Amino acid sequence: MKTLTVRLPEPLAADIEAESRARRISKSDVVRERLQTARESARLHPASFDAIADLVGSVDGLPPDLSARKQEFLREAGYGRKRPR
Repeated sequence: MKTLTVRLPEPLAADIEAESRARRISKSDVVRERLQTARESARLHPASFDAIADLVGSVDGLPPDLSARKQEFLREAGYGRKRPR
């Protein structure tokens, strides 16, 4: 098994130490478990962009520079104006 040294913020280190004492396991075991849980969670829940990548560019009729000029586009489209009743 490889050894890795990391620096942790005090609150996180204290949390890991408290959990290791409460469960009577080593701090290394706590860290390994947390890393494994995070790794499994990342597999089950892909990154946000990956989840919507197939939708990018799928809407026709929008300007190609929409992200850079969104306020202007919304103003031109009438978004935010009061409508007559």
